Amino acid sequence: MMYQLIPALIVFAFVSSITPGPNNLMLMASGANFGFRRTVPHMLGVSLGFGLMVFLVGLGLIRVFDAYPISHTILQVVSVVYMLFLAYKIATAAPPKDKQQTSSPFTFVQAALFQWVNPKAWAMALGAISIYAPDQSVSAFLLVAIVFSIVNLPSVSVWVMLGQKMRQVLNNQNRLRIFNFTMAGLLIASLVPVLATNLS
Repeated sequence: MMYQLIPALIVFAFVSSITPGPNNLMLMASGANFGFRRTVPHMLGVSLGFGLMVFLVGLGLIRVFDAYPISHTILQVVSVVYMLFLAYKIATAAPPKDKQQTSSPFTFVQAALFQWVNPKAWAMALGAISIYAPDQSVSAFLLVAIVFSIVNLPSVSVWVMLGQKMRQVLNNQNRLRIFNFTMAGLLIASLVPVLATNLS
């Protein structure tokens, strides 16, 4: 039964991975500020980190939230605070000539850990486990995690390439500042749908 769901799972993984969200907005900003090559660890951290998150959520974290609802609320508050901090960091990113001294892209570990405070990632993980691992087996959780990691990497790379292409336009410090402020604003705005769903 699980294997019959794979085509639908691939579509779900693609749509949820390539649509705007905190990861993609940050990757686009990183592509614009640092280029594709320096953003590769960030991309790998997103894809592999999210796959691991899906697997661990399936193994038991979803049961912790069911048993202790306050833990989910605490996670939401921490996530919002951290996202606001990241929005500030994007908005105040150094201009190109100062970037070597004051700014650097996300590392693999930072990107992987970010998945745990990303509201969209939680929504994707919980949805994927609930729908596409109906038997709640370890093999089903692993399959969902692998499919997501494979589909996610080329999906997020599109955003990095888009950001890199914009570097030609953002070679002016004022335009770069406007871009970074816009990305920071969109990052904050990306929280609204997920939070609205959880609070309703």
